[in-house]
Amino acid sequence: MFVGVVRIELHLPGAASLKDKRAVLRSLKDRIRQRVQAAVAEVDHQDLWQRAALGVAVVSGERRQVGELLQSVRQLADGTPGAEVIDWQETLL
Repeated sequence: MFVGVVRIELHLPGAASLKDKRAVLRSLKDRIRQRVQAAVAEVDHQDLWQRAALGVAVVSGERRQVGELLQSVRQLADGTPGAEVIDWQETLL
């Protein structure tokens, strides 16, 4: 069994309130859950308007598939309107 875990640091330059931030994050988290079947949660910076950190985890019996799933998560994060990936910390267990 292989587990991939990633911490994604995001900058949300257009967020003028926590409501704006939550809208962007909700959309991204839903897309990750639906397309990648990954577990995802906001893990830091909950009270900051323009900063967010997401934790994402995937599990597979094949190491290659874990890498592919995390690459899909990266593509979704990079393509999110209103959010910029500023840090990506990936771990494979």
